[in-house]
Amino acid sequence: MTGKVYLVGAGPGDPKLITLRAVELLKDADVVLYDRLVSKKIISMIPKRTKAIYVGRAVGDDTRHQDGTNELMVKYAKLNKKVVRLKGGDPIIFGRGGEEAEFLKSFKVKYEIVPGITSGIGSATYAGIPLTHRKYASSVVFVTGHEDPEKNEEIVKWKKLAKSVDTIVIMMGLSRIGIISKQLIDGGMKKSTPVAVIQNGTTPKQKMIVGTLTNIASKVKKEKMSPPANIIIGEVVKLHKTIGWKKWVKKKPLP
Repeated sequence: MTGKVYLVGAGPGDPKLITLRAVELLKDADVVLYDRLVSKKIISMIPKRTKAIYVGRAVGDDTRHQDGTNELMVKYAKLNKKVVRLKGGDPIIFGRGGEEAEFLKSFKVKYEIVPGITSGIGSATYAGIPLTHRKYASSVVFVTGHEDPEKNEEIVKWKKLAKSVDTIVIMMGLSRIGIISKQLIDGGMKKSTPVAVIQNGTTPKQKMIVGTLTNIASKVKKEKMSPPANIIIGEVVKLHKTIGWKKWVKKKPLP
């Protein structure tokens, strides 16, 4: 007899955005395997009786890290445990949830996938940027800026995206923002196209800078923006000035 693994999205950062189903599963879990981007407040929801194991992966870690996580899921499921694999955002939007589900399936381990609000949507909403708008954007695409290094070639065709979609949301692409901007311009996107970079979206540390395809890379460097961050490209970015609703309180420096 085996237990079951729940691939659960913890949401974009604000602990209040986690789903009721996710909270229910955390309270009932025997084991929780949690990622680097899961907030401390959400981690504090894990009962003391539950075995909590950090399996966070930083950019640059090799594939063996994921192998270890896969093995832990199967190990505890085979011990008839209820296992929550807790991920930031949504588990199957650049969260490796699909790969993990395939691995569990190959070992005949039961699983359930519980959606969460992806950071690409949550950070935009908190910044007052509607990813679609009847006047400005009828299409939106979510793209990774950091593809699997084991691929023979880059699958994302930036030049083609430049003319085929209204709003582009790039996740994990901060270090390549200059290269990506240039390719979009080369593909025919206007140099003046607005770009927003949102760091630590939906958290008290949220920070946003706005520029254009021609100057956003230099602004990122000047403002020392760092991951986790999402990039939003398109005319909808301009709307943050009129419909931005969240007031971010800047902490005063210590005397």
